[in-house]
Amino acid sequence: MIVDVHAHYHPRAYSEALSKIFPGANVGSFQPHPDTDDEEHIEARLKLMADADVRLQVLSPAAARAPYGKDEAASVSAAIAANDIYAKLVGRYPDKFKAFVTLPLPHIEASLRELKRGMDDLGMIGVNMHISALDRSVAEDEYLPIYEEMNRRNGVIFYHPCANSICSPMIADYGFGAAVGTSLEDTAIALHLIAKQIPAKYPNITFIIPHLGGPVAMLLERLDNQFSMKSRNLPEPPSVTARRFYYDTVGHGSQAALTCAWLAFGTDHIVTGSDYPVLLSFETYGETFSWINDSKIIPASDKDRILNHNVADLLKI
Repeated sequence: MIVDVHAHYHPRAYSEALSKIFPGANVGSFQPHPDTDDEEHIEARLKLMADADVRLQVLSPAAARAPYGKDEAASVSAAIAANDIYAKLVGRYPDKFKAFVTLPLPHIEASLRELKRGMDDLGMIGVNMHISALDRSVAEDEYLPIYEEMNRRNGVIFYHPCANSICSPMIADYGFGAAVGTSLEDTAIALHLIAKQIPAKYPNITFIIPHLGGPVAMLLERLDNQFSMKSRNLPEPPSVTARRFYYDTVGHGSQAALTCAWLAFGTDHIVTGSDYPVLLSFETYGETFSWINDSKIIPASDKDRILNHNVADLLKI
């Protein structure tokens, strides 16, 4: 059965806590989809999972819903609320849900405390980091203590866009924030990790990048030529580092994108994700995974590996 590594969950208490960080912003759930901690929504979510042959979801907050703010107290309060409520749902349904720790970035010491609490006390299976906090990449040097701690733990980091149009008016002013900007964020974090040599410095971390990595799969040879080991003093070609990451299958049904990622990264580095409940506006939850089996190019054995084995093996579920 499928393990969905990329599923969002926004309990009402968490949305209320976020409103203190982002006054006036719409940080509610993805209505009308089952996304809150209302009992009817949890039952509806479980039914969707059963119908889609999804054994388990790994929970984290969606874009623009990470508790990243200038006010440290408000950010910490929201992160604690998220992790406590995630842990409560996991406790109710331990065979249906796991969760990544939500951190109160950019506040490093507070984030390290919440990381420890989430993993040691609440039993979470990794950490979620949105790709930037207050418009600074989470690959910047100030975040290295988090990487050091996750490396010590042989931990998993799941990245997610923050939906800031990659800080570019050339994206935002044309309304491409959701359609394109988020995928460019995915590519940006892969490139930033490569440029900062973070995988080489912290080899025990498992890095998961969403949305098939954005367009990075099409750029590997170009990176090796024009962002080369020699010119940038890298420990290995960028394409080699990029293939160390894992990439989830959220691709809006694009066979071209899936095929490109499969060819670029290899079967074992593609993991199942849904972006739940975002894509429910465009397709059923089952279709979010069944489209992988529609590939005319990827062998059946590879499709089975992607759908039914990679995440479970990677996360030791």
